[in-house]
Amino acid sequence: MNGNLVKLKDEGNKHFQAGEVDKAIECYTKATKLCKDKKVLAVIYRNRSACFLKKWYFHFNPDTCIILCSPSAIDVDAADVKALFRRCQALEKLDKLDMAFKDVQRCSTIEPKNKTFLETLRRLGAEIQAKLKTTFSTDSRVQNMFDILLDEEMDKDKKEKAANNLVVLAREDAGAERIFQNNGVPLLLDMLETGKVEMVLAAIRTFAGMCTGHKARTMAIIHLVGIDKLCSIMAVDNEDIALATSDLFQCINDSLTGGDRRIYGKEEALVLDASKDLKSILMALLEMVASKKVSGHGRDQALNLLCRNVPRKDKKDHDHSKSLFTIDHGLKKILKVCGQIPDLPDQLPMTENTQLIASVLLDKLWDDLRCDPERDHYREVCDEYIKGKFDPNDMDRNIHAINALSGLLQGPFEVGNQLVGRQGIMEMMVALCGSEREVDQMVAVEALIHSSTKMSRASFIITNGVSLLKDIYKKTKNEKIKIRALVGLCKLGSAGGDDYSMRQFAEGSTEKLAKQCRKWLCNSAMDTKTRKWAIEGLAYLTQDADVKDDFVEDEPAMKAMFELAKSKDKTILYAVACTLVNCTNSYEKKEIMPELVQLAKFSKQHVPEQHPKDKKDFIQKRVKRMLKAGVISALTVMVKADNLLLTDQTKEMLARVFLALADDAKDRGMICAHGGGKALIPLALEGSAIGKIRASHALAKIAAVSNPEIAFPGERIYEVVRPLVSLLHPERDGVQNYEALLSLTNLAGLNDKLRVKILKEKALPEIEQYMFEDHDHIRQAATECMCNLVTCKEVQDRYLEDGNDRLKLLVLMCAEDDEKLQRAAAGALAMLTAAQKKLCTKMTLVTLQWMEILQRLILHDQPQIQHRGLVIVYNILNSDDNELAKKLIESEILEILTVIGKAMDNPKRQLVIDVARTCLVKAMDLGLIKPFTTPS
Repeated sequence: MNGNLVKLKDEGNKHFQAGEVDKAIECYTKATKLCKDKKVLAVIYRNRSACFLKKWYFHFNPDTCIILCSPSAIDVDAADVKALFRRCQALEKLDKLDMAFKDVQRCSTIEPKNKTFLETLRRLGAEIQAKLKTTFSTDSRVQNMFDILLDEEMDKDKKEKAANNLVVLAREDAGAERIFQNNGVPLLLDMLETGKVEMVLAAIRTFAGMCTGHKARTMAIIHLVGIDKLCSIMAVDNEDIALATSDLFQCINDSLTGGDRRIYGKEEALVLDASKDLKSILMALLEMVASKKVSGHGRDQALNLLCRNVPRKDKKDHDHSKSLFTIDHGLKKILKVCGQIPDLPDQLPMTENTQLIASVLLDKLWDDLRCDPERDHYREVCDEYIKGKFDPNDMDRNIHAINALSGLLQGPFEVGNQLVGRQGIMEMMVALCGSEREVDQMVAVEALIHSSTKMSRASFIITNGVSLLKDIYKKTKNEKIKIRALVGLCKLGSAGGDDYSMRQFAEGSTEKLAKQCRKWLCNSAMDTKTRKWAIEGLAYLTQDADVKDDFVEDEPAMKAMFELAKSKDKTILYAVACTLVNCTNSYEKKEIMPELVQLAKFSKQHVPEQHPKDKKDFIQKRVKRMLKAGVISALTVMVKADNLLLTDQTKEMLARVFLALADDAKDRGMICAHGGGKALIPLALEGSAIGKIRASHALAKIAAVSNPEIAFPGERIYEVVRPLVSLLHPERDGVQNYEALLSLTNLAGLNDKLRVKILKEKALPEIEQYMFEDHDHIRQAATECMCNLVTCKEVQDRYLEDGNDRLKLLVLMCAEDDEKLQRAAAGALAMLTAAQKKLCTKMTLVTLQWMEILQRLILHDQPQIQHRGLVIVYNILNSDDNELAKKLIESEILEILTVIGKAMDNPKRQLVIDVARTCLVKAMDLGLIKPFTTPS
């Protein structure tokens, strides 16, 4: 045999045994080129195949295993059982059981007594049979379901059951694939063609299951069904069908934009580019936005899909091409929706939420822009659209333009505010207020309300429009216009905010306006949309302390508002949230320095004044009344609203309200009982940064004093950990740090799973940091939290590490005068020394005062602290460090233990006495002391 060949073969064997697979493959490959002997060549190929198999276990491509593992060896020697068996193993891993079965069958023919081959043959045969059985049974079940669903004479209950089964089957990848392979798509299309709601819903939901997480199948379904077909289904006037189709579109989008994690191998090139399909879907949705053929529910879902999928989810992502495309091809269509006047003929079908969703979309698109030229283009498109609608001879077009402007003011206010400032726009609004047509008055008053958000704008309208609004309010008989005029007056009356010295109207005027709002609010005979405007009025007026006090005293009005908050019309959420924030005074307050107040007075500058009824005792009384009226149940329903209508700003306000309601520890039980704890979790995880902090703080207040298992039942308790840990950040204030530590202590005392969760959220370094805090309360809370965490191995390992002062700090804390801190530190030390015997020795090395501190603990007059000290003594005696145990017993500690152990049994101190006696028994067992004997 060639010397180089032998050398390469031997080197390959050594590399393989050492786990250096790549080097072994390289040696074997070189050896194949030198070898002329067929039998030797077969061995080399077989060895190389073993390398490839081993490499495959570490994520090597399995297809390559089959190509490179065995064919060469088998070509050389068809009876090479090792090569055959290795190919069999690779094929089995690829789930190609029939081919694997053939290879192992040949192996068993060559070596019929080989137990490994026979066992593999038996196992693969059983697996093939089971797979065939499952496949055929699934296929027959799928066909049977379709037969039932498409049978006109079939019983309704059976059809419903078959439809549910089909949907459930489609949610599993194997089931979805069986449906797809068994002519499922044409059969589902037949179900859609029936037009029956139950059949259409079942088909759409089945498609959604089939499209979830599978890019190739999703693209096939899109081309078989057609985007236009799906849009026409979503356009029907049925809320359930529109919502189900929207979910299907979302599944399609997710699968095409990265929701599918499969490795397609050679197929990847065929399914990689989904950009054309995504662009077609985007164009189709934009067409739906302004189409008269689309129902209100369908339009809502089209707008919802655009809101979810067009703007970037992460601003760090530089690609915002979808937003730019939507602005170019759809911004005017969205403005058209905002400009619709439901009271005029020939308008687009809409729901009560449509125009608000359109405003939210306008705002999201504006927020997604990255530079000034893009923003200028956005403004130009809006300006061009609104100017193009103005027509002196067509009042309908004018009010359409003004209503579109209202939509902008409710969305990207900066854009709308700039357009309102254009010459003639404000004058047009005021002129429309004087129109004889009621619809003109209604649109103009709404526009005035939305545009007077800025103080300067409010001042202009107070000068030019208050008398006009008063005239409309007094003269009109249309309740819808009257209430809007009233809200306009309310907003102007509250332009000074909570500054008592900046009232816009005469004393008592705002109270009268609020009284009328409350009257309309309580009138259940009026439609929800009109009563909603009453809440809008109160949202402005409750900035006045007299108004908020009167409103909270009026329990029927409060309950009426809470009931409306639970209604289907979710456009009301923001106004309700504003009202609640005002009543609880939970808005952001600027801290005013007394020195600056004096300076302002000296320079004759305006100084804001606090209303007497905005002081703490009045706020507390209002909170109690709101809780009694059922505010928590209303808040829990509001939190569950669709994310698009529940904006980050609204979430932040709800979080502020929850925090104000949870201020008194006595009220926290009531908040939990009505589901407030559960409702706070999504507010703490999603929304604005300030909103999440406020919600997390409210959670901390509840978790600190309540039983967490009752406040956050089931798996929700684990969701609370992350918001609480976020409050440990150094940028949070001391109160937030303290209450977060208290609540984490409470959670850490429940079970190991929660302790592990706290550690996974990386809370440990922060808790350790607060153990060094100067503030006594925070240091005590952090130590108590650590006391509950030391049962975790990860925490114990940190205390075993050298080069830090963790253990020293804990020992020194045991000597503190603060009894709560001393108890927590002693408890932590007792548990650590019980769990890790090495720490008994280490604690004597970190400080020379350890003996003195230990004596102080076991002489303490508090039984709990004394007990912890005695447990530490026992742990040292039980630590296997005989020298240390001897040193302990030779000290005064023996005398103290003897005195405690000889004491009479006492129920109040029995635990302490028992541990002292156990320590003495242990010392006797170690031979350090002898039992006391009386002389004979």
